[in-house]
Amino acid sequence: MVAPLVGPDGAPPLPWLAAPLQRALHELRGHATLLHGAAGSGLFELAMTLAQGWLCEAPAGQGRPCGRCTSCHLALARTHPDLLVLVPDALRERLGWGGEGDDEPADGEAKPRGKASREIRVEAVRQAIGFAQQSSARGRAKAIVIHPADTMNLVSANALLKTLEEPPGSLRLVLTTASAQALLPTLRSRCQALRLDVPPAADALAWLRGQGVAEPEAQLVAMGGQPLAVLDWLLDGGDAKDWPRLPAMVARDGDTGPLTGWPLPRAIDALLKLCHDAMAVTVGGTPRFYPPGSVPAGASLPALVEWFKALTRASRYDEHPWNAGLLVEALVTQGRRAWSEASLHSRP
Repeated sequence: MVAPLVGPDGAPPLPWLAAPLQRALHELRGHATLLHGAAGSGLFELAMTLAQGWLCEAPAGQGRPCGRCTSCHLALARTHPDLLVLVPDALRERLGWGGEGDDEPADGEAKPRGKASREIRVEAVRQAIGFAQQSSARGRAKAIVIHPADTMNLVSANALLKTLEEPPGSLRLVLTTASAQALLPTLRSRCQALRLDVPPAADALAWLRGQGVAEPEAQLVAMGGQPLAVLDWLLDGGDAKDWPRLPAMVARDGDTGPLTGWPLPRAIDALLKLCHDAMAVTVGGTPRFYPPGSVPAGASLPALVEWFKALTRASRYDEHPWNAGLLVEALVTQGRRAWSEASLHSRP
């Protein structure tokens, strides 16, 4: 979503954010807010609209953010002098938040760039601290959005602690995370927390249809009820027709076809969800991510546990320069063994 802010109509960018936004604006009085919960339900969008509300210049008694005042227009144009957004370089394009910075050499020679970082670096945090210490340009407040806060490494997080504890002037900060436990306890303790749950399925489905997603029911289940995760999945090449076929293709044929061309983290995530559902079916439960009846029964539970461990290890190093095709093939082959071994042991 290119502009996750309240526009002139005064409506939040995602309809289910209206209630948590008003709660954050009216009930949370601290200088630092931690938004946590389902990332694919709009954590970034909620953080941005909350910051817009803090900076809004609508008269007292009117709803904030109004989407019409000068401050809201500046925020919508991404030129507000009192708003700073910290996100990893690797997320900027997907969030529609510009490039990696305007730090080209003065002689015009192109500066070589490596792989976009998935961390919020300490240099960016130090720039944010400098921003915080400056006076408000418009005289109302200053706001810093950090998304996702768990992408700060240890050095970055420690650099932020002093500002979180004693923010200068009228500074307010909003941090987001899909995993609050991944943050330093010293960061969490300095923030008021607000949880964002997945939206009601009816609201999520109506919104996805409005975005042009045809028959989004299966995709929404596949993404754990998180509608923005559905859009990300489709952007990465996900196909609703392949999703219900994937369990049988892995279990019976060891076929990696549906995963071909997917980014490695996305392929590993699909296999982790399959492993989860296969374990659920094996112990008499129901699938969570795949359609009922699509996950073959009869897998070996110990083999599934070992597969889950292998998938988890692979997910931790998905930025390693693996040969993605070979790694996915190896993981699928290990998964297939969970069904084939069970079949062998069941023979008389």
